[in-house]
Amino acid sequence: MKGYLSFCLIFLVFVSRGLCQEPGLITLENVSSAKRIVADEPLRKRFSAEQAARYLDNTSLAWQKRRNCVTCHTNMAYLMARPALSEVLKDSGEVRGFFESYFMERWGKGEIPPKHAYNPVVVGSALAFNDVQTSGKLSAITRQTLDMMWKTQRSDGGWDWAKCGWAPMEIDDHFGVTLAALAVGIAPGNYVESEAAKKGMEKIRQFLKDNRAHSLHHRMMLAWASIRVDGLMEDSKRKEVLEEMLSKQLHGGGWATPAFLVDWKDYERMDKKPHDPNTPDAYGTGLAIIVAREMGIPAEDDRIQKGIRWLKNNQRQSGSWFTRSPAEDSKHYITNTGTAFAVLALQSCGEFEGWPFGE
Repeated sequence: MKGYLSFCLIFLVFVSRGLCQEPGLITLENVSSAKRIVADEPLRKRFSAEQAARYLDNTSLAWQKRRNCVTCHTNMAYLMARPALSEVLKDSGEVRGFFESYFMERWGKGEIPPKHAYNPVVVGSALAFNDVQTSGKLSAITRQTLDMMWKTQRSDGGWDWAKCGWAPMEIDDHFGVTLAALAVGIAPGNYVESEAAKKGMEKIRQFLKDNRAHSLHHRMMLAWASIRVDGLMEDSKRKEVLEEMLSKQLHGGGWATPAFLVDWKDYERMDKKPHDPNTPDAYGTGLAIIVAREMGIPAEDDRIQKGIRWLKNNQRQSGSWFTRSPAEDSKHYITNTGTAFAVLALQSCGEFEGWPFGE
């Protein structure tokens, strides 16, 4: 009898522990090392939202665990897109917590100004998107982070941006300015009308007058931000950008990131290889669909539907969508952002709930 009771007790403990743990939850404790991103990873036979979530969780948590930093090409885009997949797989919340810790444990405790001027822009942008995608309200930490962003802004309206050569995000100051403007415009709670944002946006407008966008990619970012914030781009110019972007769609339905960069005559790959504007990828396709949808192109539009089909047919076994690095072939980190943007593009066309942002 004692043996039977012991067995029942052990069984109940085992079951109760199982009920308290989210099945399949990827955490900092159990995350595996991120695998090297390769161009020849096989395609999946069927699109899987759950596998996309697993890839994003694993990659961002592995980066956080190993690198302990935020970056445009991995965990920033994760926070923007991951809530779209919350119905198919819960996340641990540890990436959000890590982003919040930048203010809670650093800037709010005396590290002013932040070590890197661009960090509040990256952190604030991710948190603003995440707020829109989750609670729909601007959190206190997000507001404080966005306010910190203006403290590191230069007098000319720009930021001393990371210039690691990883195009199109970490190569010049212009991207950081449009990212900041987009974050302000998309942040809930009408943050754009706060006094801090008004003053900072005036500097941003002046920067954009004084510094033209060197590539179609940056004009697309500016057009996107201009939908959310007044005074950044005229309607006629925005329509020109939209038509130019749509004209770059390839026969199979996707877009190629290099096609948005080739008009930047001074830009060269770090490995000196030629640009390939004729091979579609996830980042180019995802960004094009998102911008088109933000500009009012309906999800039913044939061009958008072709892009969505391309995404659904080109997911890799890992759950990712591949994007060849526009900088060098040794590291395709932009695949992480491309995967997040593929999710956002699918969300924008009704595959997942939550679109349009902030409405």
